[in-house]
Amino acid sequence: MNPLRITAVSYYNTLPFIYGLKHSGLLSGFELSLDVPSECARKLRDNEADIGLIPVGALPEIPGYFVESNLCIGADKDVKSVLLIANSGLKSLNTIYLDTDSRTSVNLVKVLAREHWKINPQWKSIAELKGKIASDEGMVLIGDKTFGLSKQYPFCYDLAGEWIKFSGLPFVFAAWVSRKPLPEEFRTAFQAALAWGVKHREKSVIMAEKIHITEDELVSYLTNDISYTLDDAKLKGMEKFLGYLEK
Repeated sequence: MNPLRITAVSYYNTLPFIYGLKHSGLLSGFELSLDVPSECARKLRDNEADIGLIPVGALPEIPGYFVESNLCIGADKDVKSVLLIANSGLKSLNTIYLDTDSRTSVNLVKVLAREHWKINPQWKSIAELKGKIASDEGMVLIGDKTFGLSKQYPFCYDLAGEWIKFSGLPFVFAAWVSRKPLPEEFRTAFQAALAWGVKHREKSVIMAEKIHITEDELVSYLTNDISYTLDDAKLKGMEKFLGYLEK
């Protein structure tokens, strides 16, 4: 049997999962690739991966998907790594640039703009941004590149926190998804390896190739800001968010 192909997000918040898969000794017979969120979704959609840590915003593109784990990348408060930064308040923003590495953050900020903030800015890819954002512009950034940015701009909106204010529910950024059920033996070992990594997430910082913040700050982020359990409240939040995407 060929090794099962796993694709996972190459951000700090995934370090516990990577640590568990590689160092728990609980899983074998797999190949692991680390990608940006949009590439994880593409690989699963195009059958280049058997299971992936998939941005929730990309799930509508994956027909008949299966959620394979009760662990996820989620937030039940400010997550600190999915931000809208701006030089003016929300009502003054005419343009918002989008970090297209993740369909989830793109869709989330659009849902919040329409349903929560009641604004209708022009949306542009961050690739179109030349130089710094203007006084009436904002920019969505995700992942490791966000650390330290909040203090550089007069306005900073944590998208997870804004969703929670709006919906009263936690948010799920990414879930472990396949296009067909995995072998039960593999699924059990896979879940155990992920759980082991989350349990030892303080040690998972050794998996980071580069750390742009202090090790203590990274440990705090993994233990206090990311919520890894895909519980009933998060499933309800995910369902509500996917319902807005249907609009």
